[in-house]
Amino acid sequence: MSQPHFIAEVSSNHHRDLARCIEFIKAAADIGCDSVKFQLFKIDELFAPEILSRSEMHRKRKEWELPVSFLPELKQACDQYQIQFSCTPFYLQAVAELKPYVDFYKIASYELLWDELLITCAATGLPVVISTGMATIDEIDHAVMVLKNAGCNDITLLHCVSAYPTPENECNLAVLGTFRERYKVKVGWSDHSVSSAVINRAVHHWQADCIEFHIDLDKTGAEYAAGHCWLPQQMAPVIAAAKRSTIIDGSGNKQFVPSEADDRDWRADPSDGLRPMRTIRNDFNPNK
Repeated sequence: MSQPHFIAEVSSNHHRDLARCIEFIKAAADIGCDSVKFQLFKIDELFAPEILSRSEMHRKRKEWELPVSFLPELKQACDQYQIQFSCTPFYLQAVAELKPYVDFYKIASYELLWDELLITCAATGLPVVISTGMATIDEIDHAVMVLKNAGCNDITLLHCVSAYPTPENECNLAVLGTFRERYKVKVGWSDHSVSSAVINRAVHHWQADCIEFHIDLDKTGAEYAAGHCWLPQQMAPVIAAAKRSTIIDGSGNKQFVPSEADDRDWRADPSDGLRPMRTIRNDFNPNK
């Protein structure tokens, strides 16, 4: 089993503050993440005008928009801290705006039905990670078909439950096995549970190729109060344990290892069943 790829999702916790964005990148790298992900949306192109005209709550989300002007410096910071940069495009032009900077695109669960966005991302030739919260298997079949037909050869399909936070009893991690068998693509878990037990199960039992989780630095992010964001100090030991599992699991080839080499001669000799082997009995010195 290869090590799972951990994606730290900054989401709307950045306060439109470039220095804070870079703090997120550094924190994600420090705790062992492989990628950090932001979201690129414009409220006027995210919600229908009928909603914006009636809902001040939705209009206020304009304060959550990531400035496009941040992108070059975010990519530069990711390169500095040796971590991949990704972003979710929520409008079609965002795909082109992100293309010079991102290592892969992430498509959110809420956009899974939007074929044009999937096709536009696939056409760039970059890998695509797509979440499947709220989707039926028929809708997922269609989305995967659209991506493959549009030329996407590197797809990671994330099982996701779009509840914030997600109760453990609704995680249904066995879906990872269904996805792997049905689609023959990389699979993973997009976490809203903030449960180390869920992450551990996804990694160690279901061999998730990818784990995405929401991160906040200090409990002041716009989304932290909802209850689905991890703090760096909470996630750090979970990532460390997941990365160690590859070393612990090993190769599967059974042979003695260096730490037990000295004890091999102290096994029972097959000639008489006594320890140690005859070859070292005469030279044994208990004071050495």
